[in-house]
Amino acid sequence: MKSTQGTGAGTVAELVAARWGDRRPGLWCEDRVLTHHEAAAGAAARAALLDDLLPPGAPPHVGALLDNTPEFPLWLAGAALAGAAVAGINPTRRGPELARDILHTECRVLLTERSRLPLLAGLDLPGVRVLVTDTEEYEALLAPYADARPDPARARPADRLLLYFTSGSTGAPKAALCSQGRLAAAGRSLAGQFAVTADDVHYVCMPMFHGNAVIADWAPALAAGAGVALRRRFSASGFLADVRRYQATYFTYVGRAIQYVLATEPGPHDRDHRLRLGFGTEAGAVDAAAFERRFGARLVEGYGSSEGGAAVQWSPGTPAGAVGRAGPGLVVLDPRTGAECPPARFDAAGRLRNADEAIGELVNRGPNPFEGYWRNPDAEAERRRGADGWYWTGDLFCRDADGYLYFAGRTDDRLRVDGENLAAAMIENILARYEGAVAVAVYAVPDPVTGDQVMATVAGEFEPESFAAFLRAQPDLGTKMAPRFVRVVEHMPVTATNKIHRARLRKEGFRCADPVWWRPPGERAYRRLTPEDAEGPLVSTRGPSPVRRQGLEPRTR
Repeated sequence: MKSTQGTGAGTVAELVAARWGDRRPGLWCEDRVLTHHEAAAGAAARAALLDDLLPPGAPPHVGALLDNTPEFPLWLAGAALAGAAVAGINPTRRGPELARDILHTECRVLLTERSRLPLLAGLDLPGVRVLVTDTEEYEALLAPYADARPDPARARPADRLLLYFTSGSTGAPKAALCSQGRLAAAGRSLAGQFAVTADDVHYVCMPMFHGNAVIADWAPALAAGAGVALRRRFSASGFLADVRRYQATYFTYVGRAIQYVLATEPGPHDRDHRLRLGFGTEAGAVDAAAFERRFGARLVEGYGSSEGGAAVQWSPGTPAGAVGRAGPGLVVLDPRTGAECPPARFDAAGRLRNADEAIGELVNRGPNPFEGYWRNPDAEAERRRGADGWYWTGDLFCRDADGYLYFAGRTDDRLRVDGENLAAAMIENILARYEGAVAVAVYAVPDPVTGDQVMATVAGEFEPESFAAFLRAQPDLGTKMAPRFVRVVEHMPVTATNKIHRARLRKEGFRCADPVWWRPPGERAYRRLTPEDAEGPLVSTRGPSPVRRQGLEPRTR
């Protein structure tokens, strides 16, 4: 079957309709297989049902409180045909927070499954009709529309198709908007960038309620006429078996997913598969290299804001540690003054020598596809600032003299240690080399006098003497980067999208149930933090007066 890539299709609805008549297998989930034609027919049936379900005058929004089952992509495609939109509902939200997400996005129909019904018990959801997709009642509801055919004529590129919540560390999540035109364009662009063809199979193991799985995995498969294999929920132990079973060639990842896969037991047949490429964020250079050595598949790290306002693509020749070269309009600005930050200077060991002045916020001063947030003008104004409507990403970067960008964390990941600005992401990249570490997170805890101290959480094996020796051996670890506190956990706390739950780690600090090791001022060795230490003058902000603590805390300028 001929690929639709490059046909200039302007809507997702057109891409869905192009699969009508394609009898190749196209959608897999566990033991269920649908052809591309059956998937297009299923989308048409859901579009027709939706026309009868949505009340007139209401926003045409459908909530999806679903695992990665065939119902999710079928309803995405059906909503595209109907000119409607799907709001991905995060199943880790509970009670009033869950109800808030559903009501805020004004969902008139909520799709769910029997396993998720307990989440809805006791919630007040006025005007919301709940459809339980794994029931006979649901199948009976769909049956009258079985003969529907996909008609893309109703859809326009500007039609809203996705409302997906961004995972902020503070405040209620914001629902970012994505139109049919932007999603179709993203699909075509990624299909072209990674040479996706109709013979590829995309493995979707990241949750589809999040933008990553839909925009970077499902959309390029749809644009190229490739197959899609679904995993209900991500499983590191099931990853390789799924890749073999579905003959997957491409997948996306976010957060700690790659580290979890690498933590599984190696086997002699780890390269026995068709997988050629993984595309995502936050794997890090160390894990990306380890993944390619073990599985023979390349990982491509990219950067793209969830809202679509800025993107950076890796290209051959990109230096180690860099995300890619800054494209037109992308600059690093000092958020206090709005001035462009000077180029980053690295020494021979790779240490950033001018972090104070070089690290700033990545800003897109050129055209960008950011389409705003649903019913949240204040959040939109925070992203679009200035008379020219520049897009401020909320992410820290530095840029070298050749134009390459280096990720330094979120704006709330900046640490101010002894008067010097440090970037959590850069410290994490160094600590990830520690042999016992499965996952690493770096964040700030308050200094007893002023500013911050560096704290790290390490998942995996930790031995204080070997860790201290490891730190001393790292040529690119600055004198103020070494963690003062190290929390050791069996499993890193993560969000529903496998990103480290930094807000929880910051809140708990070193007063937590897990073992914490610390390095007292002036010492090189780590020792267990005791309750007395935690409340003492060298650690606690609740200790003696700042004047006394200042005399006890040595400073290195």
